[in-house]
Amino acid sequence: MRWIGAMFILISCGGFGFSIAYNYRQRERLLLQLLNTLEMMSSELEYRLTPLPELSRKAAKVCGGVLRDVFLNLARELEWQSEPDAGGCMRAAMEKCHDLPACLRRPLRQLGQTLGCFDLPGQLQGLKSVQEICRREQARLEQNRDARLRSYQTLGLCAGAALVILFA
Repeated sequence: MRWIGAMFILISCGGFGFSIAYNYRQRERLLLQLLNTLEMMSSELEYRLTPLPELSRKAAKVCGGVLRDVFLNLARELEWQSEPDAGGCMRAAMEKCHDLPACLRRPLRQLGQTLGCFDLPGQLQGLKSVQEICRREQARLEQNRDARLRSYQTLGLCAGAALVILFA
């Protein structure tokens, strides 16, 4: 019975470390997905002058997961005009998505302040600014990524082993 309990403790603590590493990689994927979406939005605005609700729906089709939900919520908010400006609509859309990582909140807030407030060159410049914010955040996440992720995984396993020794 003791061995089974020890294995459960070790597996659960190790799983926690691996879970932290997985979430870290997920944030990187979401930032890359947001960068691709911003490129698409920039092209749509520049060449087709797509209205904001339709642009948000197209962005939702390109994205997946939590970003898809944010852009769908933004399209609904813009259509219903529950807020007077796109920035307020973006805040409302982000509030509806509770599992939105912190690394995406700043770029999305900046995107909401940019869209619909300026003329076309201003909006395109704002999109470039948001892309730069995403690139800086992505570079910050990639810095020492492999060592950090191995550390999370190792710490989880070591904490499990320490608990097993402590309870044995």
